[in-house]
Amino acid sequence: MSQAFAGRRVLIVEDESLVAMLLETILEDMGCEPVGPAATVDEGLRLVADPATIDAALLDVNVAGRQVFPVAEALKARDVPFVFSTGYGEGGLPDEWRGHPTLQKPFTEAAVRDALMTAMGLADV
Repeated sequence: MSQAFAGRRVLIVEDESLVAMLLETILEDMGCEPVGPAATVDEGLRLVADPATIDAALLDVNVAGRQVFPVAEALKARDVPFVFSTGYGEGGLPDEWRGHPTLQKPFTEAAVRDALMTAMGLADV
């Protein structure tokens, strides 16, 4: 467990329940507190609007047939770092979101950790 992640609250927006459970386990193993998972864009927006602190987020690009970008915009407005996850990699993102930390599915625990560290600007502790 990295001390860099201890106690950090990380929102999960993912509609595939097995992937969401895997992400929860990975985050818990890293010492994070998972928030959600949200299985729809609307649920993700509701969790972002909650005044409780969110330190970072993992966003599936295609959530229940909708693109997750409204949630990304809401997080960006609150200065909350986030990572996209998609089967298409960064190339599947619209131009305005390219260059943002992106996980390609399927991913490993190390890839999740590295992407979150990049998004959050953390050095490996």
